[in-house]
Formats: sequence, structure tokens, C-alpha cells
Amino acid sequence: QVQLVESGGGLVQAGGSLRLSCRISGIMFLRNVMGWYRQAPGKQRELVATLSNDGSTNYTDSVKGRFSISRDSAKNTVSLQMNSLKPEDTAVYYCNGKLFGSRILEYWGQGTQVTVSL
Repeated sequence: QVQLVESGGGLVQAGGSLRLSCRISGIMFLRNVMGWYRQAPGKQRELVATLSNDGSTNYTDSVKGRFSISRDSAKNTVSLQMNSLKPEDTAVYYCNGKLFGSRILEYWGQGTQVTVSL
């Protein structure tokens, strides 16, 4: 069983920065994709960024050049550095883990609120 616990959300002014962290506990498969998703009020949950075990990354267009996803294997964490934040980045951010073995397992964190004010 894998558990994901997010931290680092909060209130920040437009143009500011926040760093989200996702602490991973439990068994991790060698092949995995860790990611961050977000859900704004009244909207569907959307992909923000992913990081594969081979180091490849993927970002949604709206955050390219502003957000950066990274992994610290020693600390078993995946982080999302968010710079130049905009009010439209306001959402609950969720950590996601997909594990690829004989079957695909998917896990979610509980979410952390990010609010960007004008």
C-alpha cells in the first residue's frame, strides 16, 4: 500500500512562489509516474505535471516555464516548484502516483489548497 501526503500549500500574492511536497510511503514499483493534478472550484481535475522514473517530465501548457517537478529519492518526496503564480493557478493540488507492475495501481493524496490573490 502506498500513501501520498502533500504539504506546502497556502496563500500567496500573484507573482509569488510556492513549493509543494508529496511524501511517499509504502512500496514503490520500479516503473512509476508521479504527478501533480489540480482542481479549481466548479472545474474538472486537470493534469499539471508528471515525472517518470526515467526522469522524463511533462507539463500542461499553462504552467510551462513557471512550474518544475522534481524527485528526491533519498527523502522519498516529489516536489512541485511553482513560480510566477497567477490567480488562475488557485486550486486544490493533488499528488498522484501510478505504479506499473503486473497491473497498474494508482494512488492519490488528500490535496493541498493553493490560493493566489491579486
